[in-house]
Amino acid sequence: MAAEWSAVLLTCRRGHGGVSALQRELEVRRLRGGLGPRPPALLLAVEDPWARLGSGGATLNALLVAAEHLSARAGCTVVTADVLRDARILILHMGRDFSFDDCGRAFTCLPAEEPGAPAEALVCNLDSLLGTMTHRLCVGSPPGVWVCSTDMLLTVPSTPGISWDGFQGVQVIAVPGSPAYARNHGVYLSNEQGLVQDIIYKGTEAQIQQCAGPDGTVPLVCGIVFFSSDAAEQLLATHVIPPLDACTYMGLDSGAPPIQLSLFFDIVLCMAGGMTEEGFVKGGGDGSVRSARSVLWTALRGFPLSMACIPNASYDYMTSSASDHIRSLTLLPRSASHLHFCKTAHSHVDQPCLLEDGSSVTNCLLEGAVQLAAGSVIQHCHLQGPLVIGPGCLLSGLDVGSSAALRGCPLRDIVLQGHHVRLRDLPCRVFTLTGRLDDWQSPVEKATYLNMPWAEFFQRTGVREGDLWDAETPPTSRCLFSARLFPVLHAREALGLEDVLWLLGLATVPSEQLVRWRTAWRMSWQELLPCLDTEAELGARQALFFLQGQHKVWRVLLERQDSSLLPLARSAVHEGYHKAMLDTLDEVASTASDAGIAARALACIAEVLGCMAQGEGGLRSGPAANREWASAFGRLESGDIAGGVQELAAERQKWMSRPALLVRAARHYEGAEQILVRQAVMSSCQFITVEQVELPPLEHWVQAVCPARLDLSGGWSDTPPISYEHGGAVVDVAVLVDGCRPVGARVRRIAQPELRLLSLSGTPQGEVVAELVCRELEHLQDYCQPHAPGALLKAAFICTQVVQFPSQRPLRAQLMENFGGGFEVHTWSKLPHGSGLGTSSILAGAVMASLYRAAGKAASTESLIHAVLHLEQRLTTGGGWQDQVGGLIPGIKIGRSKAQLPLRVEVEQISVPDGFTQTLNDHLLLVYTGKTRLARNLLQVT
Repeated sequence: MAAEWSAVLLTCRRGHGGVSALQRELEVRRLRGGLGPRPPALLLAVEDPWARLGSGGATLNALLVAAEHLSARAGCTVVTADVLRDARILILHMGRDFSFDDCGRAFTCLPAEEPGAPAEALVCNLDSLLGTMTHRLCVGSPPGVWVCSTDMLLTVPSTPGISWDGFQGVQVIAVPGSPAYARNHGVYLSNEQGLVQDIIYKGTEAQIQQCAGPDGTVPLVCGIVFFSSDAAEQLLATHVIPPLDACTYMGLDSGAPPIQLSLFFDIVLCMAGGMTEEGFVKGGGDGSVRSARSVLWTALRGFPLSMACIPNASYDYMTSSASDHIRSLTLLPRSASHLHFCKTAHSHVDQPCLLEDGSSVTNCLLEGAVQLAAGSVIQHCHLQGPLVIGPGCLLSGLDVGSSAALRGCPLRDIVLQGHHVRLRDLPCRVFTLTGRLDDWQSPVEKATYLNMPWAEFFQRTGVREGDLWDAETPPTSRCLFSARLFPVLHAREALGLEDVLWLLGLATVPSEQLVRWRTAWRMSWQELLPCLDTEAELGARQALFFLQGQHKVWRVLLERQDSSLLPLARSAVHEGYHKAMLDTLDEVASTASDAGIAARALACIAEVLGCMAQGEGGLRSGPAANREWASAFGRLESGDIAGGVQELAAERQKWMSRPALLVRAARHYEGAEQILVRQAVMSSCQFITVEQVELPPLEHWVQAVCPARLDLSGGWSDTPPISYEHGGAVVDVAVLVDGCRPVGARVRRIAQPELRLLSLSGTPQGEVVAELVCRELEHLQDYCQPHAPGALLKAAFICTQVVQFPSQRPLRAQLMENFGGGFEVHTWSKLPHGSGLGTSSILAGAVMASLYRAAGKAASTESLIHAVLHLEQRLTTGGGWQDQVGGLIPGIKIGRSKAQLPLRVEVEQISVPDGFTQTLNDHLLLVYTGKTRLARNLLQVT
């Protein structure tokens, strides 16, 4: 089950830009299926109207925006609270700036992958919270408004155990935590009925202990609250009442003065049972906040405030401590998490053995020898070794050009970040360097920079306090946050990573390096924050994700990995990177060492084209013989894979304009894939061994009769390309039908230099159902069309090399010179065509066995199994090997093929206890349903 949202809104602080980029991020998540099976009709990124609005003001503004849009969709001309009655709304707050991710805590990437996701993508904290809210926490809740912070890592069990029977009012969600952790966080004080009495923030030990439960844990405030539709209506109604109107964009447009409100301490707290009106209103600081609290008390006080504390859930606030952040990215989450954390997530690493356990790499391309110690994290970096990164490090946003500066630089306990910054209309790159143990806000005399006291840093580098802070800056305001450490622009030279790395003071600092740093225009982190370019940063991460994705394509295909590329293809289409993926697949196909790899690459191109059609344009299955593609197909058939792939790509460009053409192009790529699959399966021909034996006399019949087969397990794993990409294993049993072998063939030489092909009705003595005589090679040219008369028998003559086709020598001449005449073939089957008992393949085996012998040749059963594989590829029916294994070898057996080329089938008889066969016979009933199917058609559909 999943919550079905009417609207999802993401709020962001004013002045940081990037609202359009955040809107795109939400839309992409809708396409990926990250918002539930029925994505919301309304999806909005909402900018706060004021720079310091607070979570309460942001909630009221977002609620107004949601109601306004839902009202418009309902055909209303004014905002009406009625639209909230049946709506399910989710409001997510991005909150404050985050020192370790330029896109905020919501878009902090987690070292996680979702193998079952329909589209492959980076997993951000936002995605984790969306999954938790949609699929766990909010399932079964009544209509209303959920509000969720994104400043924490949250894990919740799959069944949170919240009861919604008869729910009214407002409910806060709590997570059990230790009293020690609660000292720096908020906790709820509730009564025995689960009603909240107070919210205590950074309380005393006694206050915190008062909130503890029988197990000693306390209910932590985790940033999530639910308003019933009645409560949401009352909250919405306050948006027109001063001074709360100042919290909304309408207030901004009406000239109202700004006001800052907290969601929990100004809105939620007024409903706590232990609050009095006087105490609540007077606790509001300035007059405008006290006035706002008075309005909120009147509007919301009548609603009960309950608490649901989720057992086995966990909450981890994302602090400004680098140590905490690194720890959260390198330690596995609790079992309640729905995420699959891993050491390397969405990354290509040339030498993964150099990554120690306890390290983490996310969205990176690490080429060459990049050594990463335990307790260190790399995110969004493209680096080239040799590099050594010691413990306690966080590297983020470094491009390949930074690698040279890092070489030979011992990195330990540092945070090194590359930032996209926009100075008005000037985009630029800025690098920042801090220590893992540094505190942003502590005054200089008590703090560190790069994990050393500031005095020691000044002594090592020659930097002076006057370089970092103006003379007017009071000592209490001189801190790392305000220190102008980071070069942004230089009048004469381009700046790079080396312009901050020297600050490590690892050796004697060259005077010119200090001069260069002093003459550069530098900014503090405080000054950089408003200039961070969210849109550029998200774009760079996306580009790097698909760059490592291209490496993944090469890795998966060339190493024949058991990994689907379809989720990556979907993401490439959703995010506009389909051309790069198509180009990569073209390159893999054209340079592949064997036809099997090239075939899989072409199949992946078909998938990309199918994704581009977005479910329109018709069925994926269909014909694939348009003349426009014939030249490319001809090249593939001739063995010129590179030339064929190049022609396919050129033709593809003409079919990209609309869904119907994309689907037809995908079908032709699947047709091209089948050509190469046939060539890959043809590798099994090397396991066909034929010996010359005495030629039987004219008119002497050679007959072969075979049982039907039932597969007991493993069916379809024998079918190419599965059988050679993943390996196959099928257990079959040979069965008699009505006490006899139902499939057979007989062949004799005749004096006339022709091929007589007769199909009989059920038995060797049955009447002739169809007869065909071939006297010219041209009569054999439709052997590869399964529905053509006598196609299987024609293919058998060609595959056994009784007849050479194509050839300059006429058929009559070949037959007379090699065999002194022609051949007559009779076939029969008591089984209906398309019965699913392996008739066609078993018949092919019987025909080839008798034909070999009638032509003075002998083939082992193993050779016949591979010969039928060869025949079916030439016939273009695309079958596997289980049918002939089941029908040509008696009893119960298991056939296997390894995940490799050349394709070889090995068969092992299964010994069964005495009496087992009789027991099986006594209990086995074969019923014909009258429904037929052709394996070729089933393969096309699947």
